[in-house]
Amino acid sequence: MKGIYQGRNVTLESPRRLRPGDVSYGRKKFEVFVLDGARVKRVTFGDPNMKIRKYNPTARANFLARHNCDTKKSKLKAGYWSCQKWL
Repeated sequence: MKGIYQGRNVTLESPRRLRPGDVSYGRKKFEVFVLDGARVKRVTFGDPNMKIRKYNPTARANFLARHNCDTKKSKLKAGYWSCQKWL
């Protein structure tokens, strides 16, 4: 699905890694564009200095429990997308 964010075409609900030169590069690791009613919203998430160790069962279980990932339902929140990266 496509949308327009600040005059440029973007793919909705498809997280991508931030690259040098992007806004928030160095402060966050990923960005995703989602529809908030009729407008497109940009959500940034992830610690740029941490690895996502989703294939380590202990680390994965600890992350999911610590962040209450079973209750994250809103695609407009960074917590939802962070949990999706770990699932």
